[in-house]
Amino acid sequence: MSQSTPTGHAATSDVLDLDGLLSPAELELRDTVRGFVDARIRPNIASWYEDAHFPVEIAQEMGQLGLLGMHLHGYGCPGRTAVEYGIAAMELEAGDSGIRTFVSVQGSLAMSAIHKFGSEDQKNTYLPGMAAGEIIGCFGLTEPTAGSDPSSMATTATEQPDGTWILTGTKRWIGLASIAHIAVIWAMTEAGVRGFLVPTDTTGFTATVIEPKLSMRASIQCDITLDGVHLPATAILPGAKGLRGPFSCLNEARYGIIWGAMGAARDSYEAALEYSKERMQFDKPLAAYQITQTKLVDMLLEIQKGTLLAIHTGRLKGAGTLQPVQISVGKLNNCREAIQICRDARAILGGNGITLDYSPLRHANNLESVRTYEGTDEVHTLILGNHITGTPAFR
Repeated sequence: MSQSTPTGHAATSDVLDLDGLLSPAELELRDTVRGFVDARIRPNIASWYEDAHFPVEIAQEMGQLGLLGMHLHGYGCPGRTAVEYGIAAMELEAGDSGIRTFVSVQGSLAMSAIHKFGSEDQKNTYLPGMAAGEIIGCFGLTEPTAGSDPSSMATTATEQPDGTWILTGTKRWIGLASIAHIAVIWAMTEAGVRGFLVPTDTTGFTATVIEPKLSMRASIQCDITLDGVHLPATAILPGAKGLRGPFSCLNEARYGIIWGAMGAARDSYEAALEYSKERMQFDKPLAAYQITQTKLVDMLLEIQKGTLLAIHTGRLKGAGTLQPVQISVGKLNNCREAIQICRDARAILGGNGITLDYSPLRHANNLESVRTYEGTDEVHTLILGNHITGTPAFR
């Protein structure tokens, strides 16, 4: 099954010359990741999506490109800037959200948790291999009855007299869990929420792939069962105490989504633009009709604004001044606009748009998940509402 490759990125997608806001190093990275997506993702993504297959072999390929934990420093991590990480997320999601999600779960969640809160031994044991794509991690926070409200998690970790721990509970929608080597599991203790490193071959740890899915089909999401998992005292993340620990990792992932969503939107817009130039109706191309041009212009405006928002957010993050509420602005806006752009692009493609020969509906389906995880529209709306009114409305 073929996969159309949009062309003319600069001419059709960047009328404001936002590339002019990027450094030569950032543009070089952009071109490298874009080339990887063109060579490895675009020719294969339709079949991966149709077959619900995640190509595990690309983990080490992305590790070789320095895309795993790329914003982290030391311990074999690439140490790239916030904007460089964002650019990579954008280009990867232009290929597919599932591929970008792998990088997010591995780097922004699992590796960030270890890098931020782990002991020196934990960091040295896991991070170099994770950066290389040789060790795959997952991040177990969400539960069947605790999604938007992780404070109600039911998974427990009970300390034993000898200092070891026993974990019991369930997690749901955990990316990569069935192929992961190490799991970061968040559990309730007598002292509050703590994080634990759980090798996935530990007795009592079971990961079951969730299927069938209508979204993120080229990715892996799982249920995890923790049935009396016995861990040594050294399994606990010493620096993470309370929900601030997992939330800080979620903000890393949310930041990448701000960029990634615009990659899916841009790819959908370019697919619709190219199709509209070639598709003849009533003796002229679709692109010659005012309604089609209105749709394309509306898409382009939101892509340009969303990309500008991503760049600005990245500069704030790089300067160390980015606030969580600003991440909510980007996640809410860019996901909401991107999914509408993908739907409008599918409409321009007509009936052909429901096939995997074209990317927009696949992107739209994926974005239903992206829009939901790392904080739904409703959660980020309430975060912003609390910020501007001073009144929390979560309960």
